Amino acid sequence: MTFFIAVFVLFMQFLWKYVDDLIGKGLEGGTLAELFFYAALTTFPLALPLAILLSSLMTFGNLGEQFELVALKSAGMSLQKIMRPLIMVAFLTSIGAFLFANNVLPFANLKMKNLIYDIQQKKPALNIKEGVFYNGIEGYTIRIDKKEEDGITCRNIMIYDHTQGLGNNKVSVADSGKLQTTADNQYLSAVLFSGVNYEEMANKENEVTYTLVRSKFREQSVLFDLSGFRMVRTDEDLFRSNYSMLTIGQIDKMIDSINTTKQNRLLEFSTNLTTMMSEKNVLRKVTPGKVSLRDSIHNAVVPVTPPIPGHPGALHTGTDKMRVIDMALNMARSKKYYVESLVSEMENYDKPVTLMNVEWHKKFSLSLSCLILFFVGAPLGAIIRKGGLGMPVVVSVIIFILFFVIGIIGEKLSEEGALPPHIGMWIASFVTIPLGIFLTSKATSDSAIFDTGSYLDFFKKLLPKKK
Repeated sequence: MTFFIAVFVLFMQFLWKYVDDLIGKGLEGGTLAELFFYAALTTFPLALPLAILLSSLMTFGNLGEQFELVALKSAGMSLQKIMRPLIMVAFLTSIGAFLFANNVLPFANLKMKNLIYDIQQKKPALNIKEGVFYNGIEGYTIRIDKKEEDGITCRNIMIYDHTQGLGNNKVSVADSGKLQTTADNQYLSAVLFSGVNYEEMANKENEVTYTLVRSKFREQSVLFDLSGFRMVRTDEDLFRSNYSMLTIGQIDKMIDSINTTKQNRLLEFSTNLTTMMSEKNVLRKVTPGKVSLRDSIHNAVVPVTPPIPGHPGALHTGTDKMRVIDMALNMARSKKYYVESLVSEMENYDKPVTLMNVEWHKKFSLSLSCLILFFVGAPLGAIIRKGGLGMPVVVSVIIFILFFVIGIIGEKLSEEGALPPHIGMWIASFVTIPLGIFLTSKATSDSAIFDTGSYLDFFKKLLPKKK
């Protein structure tokens, strides 16, 4: 019961996020049912820990409220022994959650993301309102003054034909007409009565002047293509490379592939840079004879004795020295840009690897959180000793919100590179495990940490007694 309550709450979050994309699209019931089914599946990994926390807190709260825990302990059973069967249930649930997150969740994410993308790309459903120019049909603008009760018959219809891309040069006006879609919803049929067609046509001899052609009609039919309103299903292969659509094995394989490509690129860069900076490739002809760039810069910058005529390192004029300096600066700039481009390219390799590592650890951390939150909920219920959907719901929601917020912060920091994924994705578990150990020890010793009377007694002892 608590699991389906958690799924419903998380599913409502999905609806609030995408409600603007769903309303007004004229989606079929089958499409919506398919989208809602896959969206509900994507909430399972997060709903299971909340369900384990709430249900364990309710169960042990009921046992404590009915004094059944007292009876079991008086019979010689410890709290750990009482919890042992449910620990196995929580452990098996964690294994099932991991198998679901690794095998079923990528498929559900792929189907849901593909459907959402197609729905977002779909045009709003055909909805021609009274007194408003409607331009949803490509190449046409339609305006009607009034709709009759049957929803088909319209009064004072005006249709602008923009298919030729010449502006408002072709207009049809009718006193009345019938607008309705065909049986297959492929076309909008407009039957106009008692109207006039206006069309401005350019003269062949003089394109500046136009001839207005006016033609009256008693009945005229116009057919509008509605193929643009259909939802086109995108190929799912376009989304398969996303990290949330991959299993553990696929993530490991893709990370190895990216790292191999990165290492090959670094090796290629090192080879190219070494070749470009070698003395053999930087020789330039600045004077009669060839000199190295290193020797030329030294001779151009450091004061030296007049060179021996005919020496290869001799720079005869100031122009030769300036040429060597310009060459050195240009080479330094080119190497700088080359290194900067490599740094930017390495970021393109590191970012996907980071996101995949985050997803890899996320599959394990959310699955193990079912077992961790059980060790929080069970002893907490034994301490509170309140069952039902009252106090347990409030306490479990507060704990889960803290757990969820810490997890989201760790995930965002990991995605931005501020924390390693193996730390950021487990930080919520690292915080929750000590809390579970503390609560279990307190519940084992029957500590009254939530008994307000004990705290009042403590403060009463601090206050002076009245005579």
